[in-house]
Amino acid sequence: MPVLREVVGDTLRATRMRQRRTLREVSATARVSLGYLSEVERGQKEPSSELLAAIAAALEVELSELFAEVAATLRREEKLAAGAIAGGRLAALPGAGSARIVPAPPQDGAKGGVAVQAVRSFAA
Repeated sequence: MPVLREVVGDTLRATRMRQRRTLREVSATARVSLGYLSEVERGQKEPSSELLAAIAAALEVELSELFAEVAATLRREEKLAAGAIAGGRLAALPGAGSARIVPAPPQDGAKGGVAVQAVRSFAA
């Protein structure tokens, strides 16, 4: 499953890049440090709602638009993960609690791809 802070960061970066604006310009307008905004865009920091609102305002987008794009990305990635699970990759794994998509190593000289990895849940 995708990590929310990474999807938010990717969405912020994509929005900024579509506008052809620099990280420095947006950070100054949002009144957030350049380093911190960079970490948010890379999904390393989880911004507060106040900070997200400031960044959205600096990018001149409504917060609801930002969240709509994040939601669409999450929906797409969840469907991909569900499709991989339904494709039988996890059906043969008894006791698999959930799954995540991970890079697959190359096999037989082919390029690497995507694999579904089981994550066992240990309920009490």
